[in-house]
Amino acid sequence: MAWFESAGLSLIVFLPAVGALALFAFPKANEAAQKWTALLVTGATSLLAVLAAVSFDYRSAERFQFEVTESWIPAIGANYHIGVDGISLPLLVLSAVVTFLAVVYSWDHWDEPRNVRGFLALMLLLLTGMNGTFVALDLVLFFIFFELVLLPMYFMIGIWGDSSERRIPVLGRTVTMRLYAAIKFFIFTLFGSAFMLLGFLALYFRSGDFLGDNTFDIPALIALGAQNAFGSGTFAFLVFGAMFLGFAVKVPMWPFHTWLPDAHTAAPTVGSVLLAAILLKLGSYAFLRISIPILPDMARQWAPFIGLLAVIGIIYGSLACLAQTDVKRLIAFSSVGHMGFVMLGIATMTDIGFNASLIGMVAHGLITGLLFFLAGSLHHRYHTREIARLGGNQKLMPWMGGILAFTAMASLGLPGLAGFWGEFMSLVGAYQPLSGLSVSQFQTYMVIGAIGTVLTAGYMLWMLQRVNLGEPKEEWSGHEFADVGTYEWLAWVPLIVAIVAIGVYPRIVFGATTDAVVNLARTAFGG
Repeated sequence: MAWFESAGLSLIVFLPAVGALALFAFPKANEAAQKWTALLVTGATSLLAVLAAVSFDYRSAERFQFEVTESWIPAIGANYHIGVDGISLPLLVLSAVVTFLAVVYSWDHWDEPRNVRGFLALMLLLLTGMNGTFVALDLVLFFIFFELVLLPMYFMIGIWGDSSERRIPVLGRTVTMRLYAAIKFFIFTLFGSAFMLLGFLALYFRSGDFLGDNTFDIPALIALGAQNAFGSGTFAFLVFGAMFLGFAVKVPMWPFHTWLPDAHTAAPTVGSVLLAAILLKLGSYAFLRISIPILPDMARQWAPFIGLLAVIGIIYGSLACLAQTDVKRLIAFSSVGHMGFVMLGIATMTDIGFNASLIGMVAHGLITGLLFFLAGSLHHRYHTREIARLGGNQKLMPWMGGILAFTAMASLGLPGLAGFWGEFMSLVGAYQPLSGLSVSQFQTYMVIGAIGTVLTAGYMLWMLQRVNLGEPKEEWSGHEFADVGTYEWLAWVPLIVAIVAIGVYPRIVFGATTDAVVNLARTAFGG
């Protein structure tokens, strides 16, 4: 496996970008060749990601493995430095596999404009950005990949999004819903990224005071963080705050979440799947990779505030779900609540909480990705997402209804399914947070989070009752609806199997993450 040690991660990152360029070697009308190219490229990327997981040394999960370091921009000390550890490995595999399944699903799910080549090229560029973010070990490289996902998603929403031509008033004029959602997504994330970049530059310039040379190297900055080199004064406060804004928008945390429901509602099905399953993880991953290990003292000071925003997001997201009339918008608001549990786990600053956040990210990616697949397929058949019009789905499409019920149960945190572990462990972590944090405050957060789990069950069961149960509406009498199709089965079965497997045997994730997060907590906070 010597070749994989030196080139494996680079292939995982850049093979999709090469595939995106290869798509333009085919005439626009040759959709079959374009689909097969995208399928082969994402399939090969997934196999390489699985190979990385198989070749990974789990006894040393706290170390960066498959590292590559090459000089890139010597003038500013930026290097092409990539690698994975137990924190990034599960997310890298999730990114590659879900994108492959999205290509499978899209094989026969196309809406206007039918530009297969352009859409698949955007998916592949998105995969490069997502994979690159999870392996980048240089702040400049991280920033480039972190921002690379912005443009493909913007065009996915703005061109292939909501086709209803519903118009939204903006600054004295009206624009289509999809353009409004795309612009809002772009502005919010770009705004956060500007502050994040300022934080990165501040770390770069201050690092020279300790190392002699300024550096963007993440492991070198983490080593400085372990020595508490950046302290807990004004500099550290401002840098942590700047990065917090950039990462919190991407999560998104309440109150920076408002772009998410609009983006999900307007996005095409595959765009919503990738946004929910992978893109929302970039911000929470960045807290674990950058903010906490580099500025541990400031992370400890910000923890109660992060926890407060997390539990507000849990309750707010759940209550908002109860008010929704659109299936897709309900699922979008549910992500605000579920990512609140992820951030509550991070706010505890303990290895239990960090583990909860990572398995919560993976579970949310699998479950909510599948929910958006289902919402897209329901819309494809009914040509509506209005909950009030979708009653009796279980009778019209038994398999579709059954999978929807299964996925909803996973989403509400049913024990034995993947969604349980992230919610349960984040509450356990909040019961006993890092020493020095207010136990009573975090136990209050735990109680609020527990109420959120009840509300989650409420809105998911309410949605199931309205969509799946009862008699079909009169408007569907005489209609014949095709149940789950071949490509839908191929895309959904791996997600269903993974949801059950992780729910029953969470060590699939914890085997990679535990040593890494224990090392993170010990290095950052001692003990």
